[in-house]
Amino acid sequence: MVQTQPQTQPANQIVEAQAAQTRKFWMRWRVRLGYPVALLYWFLAAPTWRSIACGTLVAILGLIVRGAGSGYLRKDRELAVTGPYARTRNPLYLGSAILATGFIVAAHSWRAAVLVAAYFGIFYYAVMRNEEDDLRLHFGADFDAYASRVPLFFPKIFTAHTALAGAVPANNGENGFSWAQYRRNREYRALFGAVGAMALVCLRMWIRARFGY
Repeated sequence: MVQTQPQTQPANQIVEAQAAQTRKFWMRWRVRLGYPVALLYWFLAAPTWRSIACGTLVAILGLIVRGAGSGYLRKDRELAVTGPYARTRNPLYLGSAILATGFIVAAHSWRAAVLVAAYFGIFYYAVMRNEEDDLRLHFGADFDAYASRVPLFFPKIFTAHTALAGAVPANNGENGFSWAQYRRNREYRALFGAVGAMALVCLRMWIRARFGY
């Protein structure tokens, strides 16, 4: 009888499985803790018309940044390096940070600010790093070349787009912003969510004015 050697799983598949498991962990807990954090934020908030107006302006900027990034992002098809991706590797998370800052301003409460900042700083940084591992597995040296020129989060405002020329593969001529891609990535949900959340902040202000708590 011929004995067959047990097949070993390729190293890259093991790494991908580990990365997927880590990503699921952070995504799962980001969602699970997101709801109680949002609820506690709402109770801690002490908004005024002025804080809501200022916070809304900041939140709009965050939505614009997110929307711009979403219009360039073609997930699992190619490495996004143009548009806002030529300034920061994570324009979507940068936009989310600005959006969160808008809600911090709207809340007019240092306790709510600390809560939101801590939640964002812990979970979003971990998610960004984990997603980078996944991109490195998919795009290899192309991603390393891109990452060496473009910062992880805080954008390089004065970085020229031509600095990326030849560092990464071309994306088949689809270099511009695409509304179809915006819709395909369902970025409109961020807009609807932000509008609904700001409405709840207005409700919180009314409750405080009406009932005193």
